[in-house]
Amino acid sequence: MLIYYPFVFGKSAMRLAYVTTYNPQNVEKWSGLGYYISQALNQHAIPIDFIGPLKEQLAFRCIRSVKRQYYKLRHQRYLHNPEPLILRNYAQQIRQKLSRLKSDIVFSITSRPIPYLECQQPIIFWSDSTFAGLLNFYPHYSNLCQETIQNWHLLEQLALQKSQFAIYASDWAAKTAIDHYGADPERVKVVPFGANLESQQTLEDVKTLIEARPTDYCKLLFLGVDWIRKGGDVAFKVAKALNQAGLPTELTVVGCEPQVDEPLPNYVKSLGFISKSTSAGKEKISRLLADSHFLILPSMAECFGVVFSEASSFGVPSLATQVGGIPTAVRPNINGQLFAPDADIAEYCTYIADLFSNYATYKQLALSSFAEYQTRLNWSVAGQRVKQLLQEM
Repeated sequence: MLIYYPFVFGKSAMRLAYVTTYNPQNVEKWSGLGYYISQALNQHAIPIDFIGPLKEQLAFRCIRSVKRQYYKLRHQRYLHNPEPLILRNYAQQIRQKLSRLKSDIVFSITSRPIPYLECQQPIIFWSDSTFAGLLNFYPHYSNLCQETIQNWHLLEQLALQKSQFAIYASDWAAKTAIDHYGADPERVKVVPFGANLESQQTLEDVKTLIEARPTDYCKLLFLGVDWIRKGGDVAFKVAKALNQAGLPTELTVVGCEPQVDEPLPNYVKSLGFISKSTSAGKEKISRLLADSHFLILPSMAECFGVVFSEASSFGVPSLATQVGGIPTAVRPNINGQLFAPDADIAEYCTYIADLFSNYATYKQLALSSFAEYQTRLNWSVAGQRVKQLLQEM
């Protein structure tokens, strides 16, 4: 699919070969980032040639056999994602498609498709992490076999060497590229992701939402597909403690089922998974955010968290942990608060209770959350920053 918009340097337009391993129109893949990034570039008149999805042309029977052997013999996990045979084939597919296009720049979503790519065009990629940052941080990237670890480190090293710029969503990810892979700091850029919910709200709209929230009843929203990794147990304990302390509190859970060692109390509302791929799903999530006082997501591991941008777009402060890329998305007392991963539940409760005791301070925090969205955490700003980087090339 070709989309033509004139992105003009002097007398010529620069075209991007937009590389994804999956269908970039699928908003269920990688939180919809492939789709929203392309929309952000289109918004700033950057023409795009889509290259993707790419095919993994390696026998899955062979992959399953390798997985079984590693688990059986060493109780370790093998991941096929960084397998050089797959990545070399990716490079071949990209080269074949590039030969039929007139793209000036290869723009890859994540580093994975490009380590073995040889082409005349300069290469840029945009990602939320490096493998060094993920290793033993996310459960999925723990207890890996040495072959997977070596292949993935090699992938990242080659991709950084190939690229004119490496763009990351957070300062944390950028730092791991520099510290672990020796990337040139001048060629490592940070551009935060925007909100994957289209929002046309004005400041007056958000003020109205904030004023409509009750001043004597706290509404917390947990929005995540992994109860354990996203800190659902902490969110539940905070809601329970606030109710016991005398502040009526409701916890709404979206994306997963609560896992608690007691009957689910009536102040917890579990709504299950709500898909953003439908208009009804987007509208439902938007309404839940708009009605909430706080997004609470005390993740144990997180590369960025687009949901923090989405919360800010509704003037909703976020309560999160100081891990991974979250500090780029959530700035303390500007669009929420950060807590240590091992923080006591009382710290969350005290912070929330103090804001309810001085509700004018809460309103100011909610307004500054929206200001963060307007100035820093939206796709228009992100697209403009990427356009500037392309111009620098």
